[in-house]
Amino acid sequence: MNIQSIFALSAVLSCSILAMAFSNSKQKECSFSKKNQSTSHTYNASQDTIPLSTADLGDFPFFGLPKNTQYVNKPMQRDFDEIYFPVSGTGKLEKISGRSFKAYVTGSGNSEWNQAYFKRSYDEAIKEVGGVKLFEGKFSLEHVKFMKENAEYLGEEGSLDFYNNPIHSYIIRRPDGEDVYIQFDAKYGAIQILQKEAFRQTIGLIKADQIEKDLNEKGKSILYINFDTDKATLKPEGKTAIWEIGHVLKNNTNLKMAVHGYTDNIGNQAHNITLSEQRAQAVVTELASLGISKSRLTAEGFGSQSPIADNTTPEGRAKNRRVELIKK
Repeated sequence: MNIQSIFALSAVLSCSILAMAFSNSKQKECSFSKKNQSTSHTYNASQDTIPLSTADLGDFPFFGLPKNTQYVNKPMQRDFDEIYFPVSGTGKLEKISGRSFKAYVTGSGNSEWNQAYFKRSYDEAIKEVGGVKLFEGKFSLEHVKFMKENAEYLGEEGSLDFYNNPIHSYIIRRPDGEDVYIQFDAKYGAIQILQKEAFRQTIGLIKADQIEKDLNEKGKSILYINFDTDKATLKPEGKTAIWEIGHVLKNNTNLKMAVHGYTDNIGNQAHNITLSEQRAQAVVTELASLGISKSRLTAEGFGSQSPIADNTTPEGRAKNRRVELIKK
């Protein structure tokens, strides 16, 4: 392993520790007063005034590797992600959502790592297709603090060492609104690319016939019942889902079931277990209000135990926040 790879690995480990410490913080936009600006070159053009690029970018992630370089590990790609990018010369941080690519890059074969070559290669390639630089420089202490408190992905493949190194950020504005954002850390060879896209919900409401089919064939049915954030208060659409459960119980008078609540892994586990228990009990209480005897139902919460999806992605966490109906 060459020295650049060792630096990259060291950055991953240090960021991982910080991510564990701060992963429970709320996400928001970061903007500071002039006296607290990052040390940077100034690129003050509004994003809305940046010319649109109609260049054919090809397939995502659009940019290959410079000659004599290679990926340290397999790049990380997600269909949906949320990443903070510095979007102005002041280092204002904005959370952008969409399809993502993250990777570490190092020299290949006998080629030593060359950060000037890496930076120049991507800078010219991005500008050649109409990209514009938004930010170049080191983050201020307040920006570093904000990232530690709000960015949930620190320590992942392709994480930037914004603690110590200059960060380079670009935008390629697209006519369809699916703008492309790129940021990299040339010293450690870390690069992140995101194509802006709206979140597409893939979880649909399961109807009574599907719930009954799942219970008969699998012994359980997994539901996504909407509650108010961090509460056990049912939203109107959550009550609609419970009405479907009620139909099943009314049509099968001998059926008894356990209601198990689950959360994602964000937050304290003890709190998550309590919250999941309260939500499971809220389902039972709502079913009782529909005329279902509580003697046919039990409620239990398991917090973030037994995840069914990857808790490192927004989609995965959404799937883990679920209610399971277990046939007794």
